[in-house]
Amino acid sequence: MIDFWLAAGLLLLVALSFLLIPVLRSRRAQLEEDRTALNVALYQDRVAELQTQQEEGVLDAAQMNAGRAEAARELLADTEGVAAPRVSRLGKPAPLLAAILVPVLGLGLYLHFGASDKVELTREFSQAPQSMDEMTRRLERAVAAQPESAEALYFLGRTYMTQDRPADAAKIFERTVNLAGRQPELLGQWAQAQYFADGKKWSDKIQALTDEALKADPNEVTSLGLLGIAAFEARQYQEAIDYWNRLLEQLPPEDKSRIALQGGITRATEKLVASGGKVAAAPVAPVAKAGALLKVQVDLAADLKAKVQPGDSVFIFARATSGPPAPLAAKRLTVADLPATVELGDADAMMPQLKLSNFPEVQLVARISRAGQPTAGEWVGRSQPLASSTTAPQKLTIDSPDK
Repeated sequence: MIDFWLAAGLLLLVALSFLLIPVLRSRRAQLEEDRTALNVALYQDRVAELQTQQEEGVLDAAQMNAGRAEAARELLADTEGVAAPRVSRLGKPAPLLAAILVPVLGLGLYLHFGASDKVELTREFSQAPQSMDEMTRRLERAVAAQPESAEALYFLGRTYMTQDRPADAAKIFERTVNLAGRQPELLGQWAQAQYFADGKKWSDKIQALTDEALKADPNEVTSLGLLGIAAFEARQYQEAIDYWNRLLEQLPPEDKSRIALQGGITRATEKLVASGGKVAAAPVAPVAKAGALLKVQVDLAADLKAKVQPGDSVFIFARATSGPPAPLAAKRLTVADLPATVELGDADAMMPQLKLSNFPEVQLVARISRAGQPTAGEWVGRSQPLASSTTAPQKLTIDSPDK
């Protein structure tokens, strides 16, 4: 922020110069006017002295006239080049008062209406965080500066969950739902955070959230996993097996969470058998799914090439048209790399449970951010909704201001 305040101070000095220069000029004019008055007084004294000498008989009329003419020439020489005094309607107090009020009023208005917090936040996001705590503080400041950003809220909620702060995460996910709508993935995240915030106690509220999420999307992974956990904790092992098998079907073969999930199914099966029960059906073998892969050709509109810099960051990502606001897959380039062709697939997922193949319809977005911030920038290009299974190459042009 130091360079920002230095620039602001420099601009303030420029503004004050417009107010103080007239005052200094007025002072200079006053000095010139005083000098002219002194010269006139000296001329009058000289003329009076000549008249006295004439009366005393020292000078005759011709000498008197010659002396008077010489005094007049000296007066003209001394006052030559002096500009006529300009009358100031404001006077001196008004500019001086304005010189004091302008910086005070400007600072007050900036602190009230300005965005110094966003300026500092943009500077911070241009550098990689050194720790998870630093990332959390940045996200908290981003949410404070942009309370209407569903993406910032979503990432903050996910961060709170990784830090074992489910109560804070539940509040954040509730705000995200209120902003982005009651999307299945967001409802599942809210229910999961609320479950752990309540000490792993099931409630009607959590049941309503998971029911709503699975009604809109029967394969919503967070709700399936949560219902499996709740059933296991309640010793309803068959229900836990069923939910986790449904979840297992949704995960790609390369997903690392499949091992832990399969271990949970095995433990639930063992406990069901140990309690005298019998597994109703054999675990469903996971069906291998071809991961979604979108090929995108990204270019910059001709009229924007003079407005960007080669080092500006370019974020290319796909997000669900009906789902969480977080990107499903993303790549980062620079303006210097454009035009470029990139591939977005399940391997580029931001989070394991948010795969391109898990959402039937997506939108492609390319954003230029000079500050290196993926959620906000200067220019953006968006595609029409398309199926995540699309194989034909897509063209995306960055051509609009990012609002």
